[in-house]
Amino acid sequence: MVPTARINRHIVLHALSLLVFIASAAHADDTRMVFPERVPQGAMVIGKVPPGSRVVHAGRELRVTDYGSVVFGVARDASGTAAVTVTPPGASERTVRIAIAPRDWPIERVDGVPPETVDPPPEIAERIGREQRAVARARETSDDGIGFTQDFIRPVPGRISGRFGSQRVYNGTPGSAHSGMDIAAATGTPVKAPAAGRVVFADDLYLTGGTVLIDHGHGIGSNFLHLSKMNIGVGETVEQGEIIGEVGATGRATGPHLHWGMTWYATRIDPLLVLER
Repeated sequence: MVPTARINRHIVLHALSLLVFIASAAHADDTRMVFPERVPQGAMVIGKVPPGSRVVHAGRELRVTDYGSVVFGVARDASGTAAVTVTPPGASERTVRIAIAPRDWPIERVDGVPPETVDPPPEIAERIGREQRAVARARETSDDGIGFTQDFIRPVPGRISGRFGSQRVYNGTPGSAHSGMDIAAATGTPVKAPAAGRVVFADDLYLTGGTVLIDHGHGIGSNFLHLSKMNIGVGETVEQGEIIGEVGATGRATGPHLHWGMTWYATRIDPLLVLER
């Protein structure tokens, strides 16, 4: 018979060996740098670096989560490669280059919108400019929230009636590229937060009507336009799936729908790619 003390000592030594193995594996895992080799235009890119690293992309220092995640966006018209510079703690700088895959951008013709929203008189143009600057300021800062790491959900069900990146022509007049995804839905349809975050803007604007911006953290944000009702205010936090408003046709719209746009700070990204990530 083996003495009980020897069995206990064996169990303790085995447990200590297992802890050392787990700690070593965790340490090795912390040294990894993982980024996709190739991403499409309009993508949200999430990478893994050693915690505590200094990470820079497009002249901006990226926040790093406690477990080493970083995120940034690739613009609609970006080309070539996206360069990410990583300096791990106590190690030399490394640069990762991610190939950017081009996409075809169709032309979308939108007729029947109010003429004053296409070619506004001076006083309306001044208001539009003022409101757009306010929205831009709301996107300039972002907190340490990690809502961006969630699997995003659709804010409303329905047919996609407008896609990100399409070249828009309003009443025959060329406009800017479409900055988000339009989802056709009836007025009053509840709009859900696609991921957790904090409300950084909520107001009724001339072009976009009822407008809400949610910061999902680390520069990633969602904007919801043409709302008939807004259920939340600036500074409030929302959980994924929480109702933030209702679909409408306010602002420059020909019928009820939700415009859902996403950004990395000022860079527009494609919500559909985020859903499919």
